[in-house]
Amino acid sequence: MVSKNSRFHSTISQTFFTPAQLMNTTKTRFRKEPVRAATPFDQARDELFQQIMRCGVIGSASEDQTDWFDNTMQYLAERYYELAPSELEQLRVLGERFAQPPKARKAV
Repeated sequence: MVSKNSRFHSTISQTFFTPAQLMNTTKTRFRKEPVRAATPFDQARDELFQQIMRCGVIGSASEDQTDWFDNTMQYLAERYYELAPSELEQLRVLGERFAQPPKARKAV
C-alpha cells in the first residue's frame, strides 16, 4: 500500500520539476576574480610603507624624518616616473601619517 505522503511528493516532483532539476548534475565551481594589475601609485605606496618600516623612520626625530622623506620622495619620483606631482604629494602625506607613532589612549 502506498501512503498519502509518498503519492503527494511524487505528484509534486513530477509536475513542477524535471529530473535534471532534481539532481545536481553540475559541479559548483568557484570562479576567482581576475587579479588586478597594481597601478604605479599602488606600487609606490607599498614600497614607501615597506621602506618606512625597514629604515626605522617611525619614532625618529622630526628633522631626520624630513630629510629621509626628501631623499625618498626624490628616489620614488625617479623610479615611478609615471606619477604626477600631485600623486607624489599624496604619497608623502600618506607616508608622513604612516610614520607617526600611534596615539596613546587615555585611561578612563
